[in-house]
Amino acid sequence: MDAERYRTSMERLFEIYSEISQKADEVMQSRCPYKDARSRCTAQFDCRNQFFTKDPSAKPICAGSDRIDYRSAWVNGGSVPFE
Repeated sequence: MDAERYRTSMERLFEIYSEISQKADEVMQSRCPYKDARSRCTAQFDCRNQFFTKDPSAKPICAGSDRIDYRSAWVNGGSVPFE
């Protein structure tokens, strides 16, 4: 095993994951973290941005805009998450 090649590879892998993490942190500031890639809501609490379809087994669609501060929409026993 080439120790230098291994070290270089691990450093590059760390850089890749760091870039992914930074982008996720940036996106998280304006996009609801409970919205999946198909714009379905995965939250386990009520949110006024949830749009339910006729299929009761389907996850609700997230009708919120990614351009607003979505956090005020959350309802969880009278409190807002992350406060």
